[in-house]
Order: sequence, then structure tokens, then C-alpha cells
Amino acid sequence: MLVVNNVRLWDGTGSPVQEGMAVAIEGGKIARVGRASEVGSPEGAEVIDGHGMTLMPGLIDCHDHLNSFGYGLADKWALNEPNSTRHMRVAATLKQTLESGYTTVRDAGGLDAGFRMAVEQDIVPGPRLQVVLLPITPPGGLGEHRSPSGHHPPGPPDPSLPDGVTNGPDGMRGKVREMVRAGADAIKTATTGGASSRPDFGPADHLMSREEMDALVNEAHEHGRRVMCHALGGPGLRMAIEAGVDSIEHGTNLDEDPDLAKMMADKDVFYIPTFSVYTYHREQGTPHGRERSAKLREHHIRSLELADREGVKIVAGTDAGGWVHGNNAEEIKCLVEAGLSPVSALKAGTSRAAECLGLDSEVGTVSAGKTADLILVDKDPLTDVSSLEWGKSVRLVLQGGRIVADGMSQRGQQ
Repeated sequence: MLVVNNVRLWDGTGSPVQEGMAVAIEGGKIARVGRASEVGSPEGAEVIDGHGMTLMPGLIDCHDHLNSFGYGLADKWALNEPNSTRHMRVAATLKQTLESGYTTVRDAGGLDAGFRMAVEQDIVPGPRLQVVLLPITPPGGLGEHRSPSGHHPPGPPDPSLPDGVTNGPDGMRGKVREMVRAGADAIKTATTGGASSRPDFGPADHLMSREEMDALVNEAHEHGRRVMCHALGGPGLRMAIEAGVDSIEHGTNLDEDPDLAKMMADKDVFYIPTFSVYTYHREQGTPHGRERSAKLREHHIRSLELADREGVKIVAGTDAGGWVHGNNAEEIKCLVEAGLSPVSALKAGTSRAAECLGLDSEVGTVSAGKTADLILVDKDPLTDVSSLEWGKSVRLVLQGGRIVADGMSQRGQQ
């Protein structure tokens, strides 16, 4: 048994912080949560004194790209290094992400199921993973990896990452089955362009038909897979919500069609605004990407305010892979800067995120019976959420009850 004793506890539910608490862990699960005087120090237990620190759930990023290291064509097509080197780079990123306090991540495209298996089998340390493999779209959509000149990536296709480009309702159903067979935990699609998509395919443009969208969503749900949908605005955003996707990724221009927020709340569609990535698109993106990102900024903030007011479940996801790795908590700070309360932003990265991934019975809150994915931080995240960035305040990371990152010896140096 492991006991984390004498801590300030923020349990992830939104309840106030409790002082003088302790959590007992046994068999990878949270066995007991209570006052330190009540939990005590059972005989034979390892006891960690967390005096002056806050214990909270492990953080969750619901939209990352852990296999992305740049937006250039050579990076996207993996032409600039051997696959073996790239895989080692991903392994290092997984370790870095875990040590920063992120115990669960949904990869939104680029990782095959083997990386999830490697983490599960303790081959490499990393967050527990959900993978979508690659997005499913019609030709011309975000799932098509073509160069501006129209060329396709050289080399044979990777069977572990099935090509997601298809046409028609039957094609959509077939691609969902293909992704499921290859190990996808969820299905990703895209009904609009985005900030970084080609110049003639913007945030309000769409390609997919309603019949195609219905076929994809229904087939995914038949296989027990949730659907995450890249959609910024315009008819494509409305179509995705009406078709019953499980989460809207980005949703930057939700404010332009205000009744959609109430529809999302009524249909229990999660909202993952991914503010982080647009910071990088505005500052470092292509000329048209910088222009688009600057133009949508105020819409994005108003969309978050609208969603929060209508009771939409807001979830943290960075989408920042390709620009930066290891600072997933930047999104929590961005949500606060955009108007969300610190409590709501932290819930977006813990309990709400777990619910979005269908893992709320396992992780996301500090509750007896749940898996012991926990972090111990030496700052008060409710006072300063930016203290979580880069894992600066993280002193201990527990995943499944095991200590996977231990910086307690450095505590006195901070």
C-alpha cells in the first residue's frame, strides 16, 4: 500500500480544495480518500508526506499529435529521418508528456496502435493512449496527404495507418471498419478546412455530404467508437453536430450560428476548442494560416463564452503537436485567458476530459475505486494554472498507482 499523506486535495469534481487529506492506494486503485488523521499510516505502507502540496487527478489532453514534429512537407511525409529515429523521438515525447503530469492522451492522428500497446506493455513510459490512426475524409479533405503540387507521399502505404480518403456512404462505412480493424480507439473526421489547410480550403468550407457523415457516425457508433470531428464553422460545423458526433474539435466560429451551442448541450456533444494551436498558427504559421488565425481569434473567444453559458461540456486539447511537445498544460492556461474560470479549466483537463474519452469510471477524479492516476504539485493550480505548464510544479506522477516520475528530492530547490 502507498499513502500520500497530509496534502491539499483537489479531487477534480469542482468541489473546494480540502486541507489535511490523505489518499491510500492499493493494487493500482485508490483504496481510500479521507482526513490524514483517519487514513493514517497502515503497517507496511509506504508513506509520502505531501505537506504544503496539492494532490489532484492526472491531467488529460484529448487532442494531441504525438508523432508530429513540424508542418513542413518533409516532416509530414517523414522524409527527413529514418522511421526508427522518428519512433525513438515519439518515445521520448511520450516520456516527457507523462513526466509533465499528463497521464492520459488521445492522439488525434499520426500514431498507430503499436504505440498504445508499447505503453500498455511497459516497453516505454508514457500516458495511457487512445489513438484514431488517421482522419477519414473525402478527397480534398484533411485526410488527404498531398503536396501543394498534387503529389502523394512516396513509398508504400503503412498498413498500421490506413489511408482515410474515401467517397460515398459505403466508402465511409468501409473506412471506419478498416480503422477499427487496425486498432483505432476512436474515429476522427473533418467536415471543414482549418487554419493550416490549403489556401482554397478554409474554416467555413466543407466537402462531405450529409449522407456520408451519417454513414460514418452510425458505423463508428455501431462499433462502440466515439467520433471526434474537426469543424471550425459554416455548414460543416452544423452538419457534424446534427449528425451526432461526440466531440467538436476547434469550433472556432460556433458564435456565428448561436443555436448550435444549445444543440451541443442537448445532444451531449463535447467542445474541444484547442486554443493553444492557434497561438502558434498566428505567430509561426504560413501567411494564410497567420491571417486566418488572427481573424478567428475573437470568434473563438465568443464561441467559448457561448458554449460555457449554454452548458456545453468544455474539454482541454492542445492540437499543438507539430509546434511543441511537453507543454500540454498551456491549453488550461489558454482556457482561463479566454474567460473560463480556473476550476472549469482544470475540470476540462481532468474529469470532463475523462468523460469525453469514455474513461470517467476509471480516471479523472480522486475517488475511491478509481485508477490511481494522480499528480502532486507544489503550487496551487487554482490560484495560478500556469504553474502546471511544462510540469514546472509537478513533483510526483502516479500512473496506475505506480510512481512514474519523482521530483520530490528537488522540492527544496524550487
